Amino acid sequence: MAMTDQEITDKIAAYLRSNYGETLVRCEFLDDQLNEQGDGQLVTECTVRVGASNSDWRKTFTFRSGEIVNMTWQRLG
Repeated sequence: MAMTDQEITDKIAAYLRSNYGETLVRCEFLDDQLNEQGDGQLVTECTVRVGASNSDWRKTFTFRSGEIVNMTWQRLG
């Protein structure tokens, strides 16, 4: 069963918090290549907060069986 956008956003928020100490402020899905099994890539544009500072990023998340296994990023602006 495919994940909902909210489930995906929640996984992204938890991943960013636990791995990078970032708080997800905003997340827009640009290219969703996830299949029904939760495998594939998702390209996003995100705003994250660390401390009092916000920054904008393009982040590509790789999912396997509905879990994030990798992320690449490019700072915007």
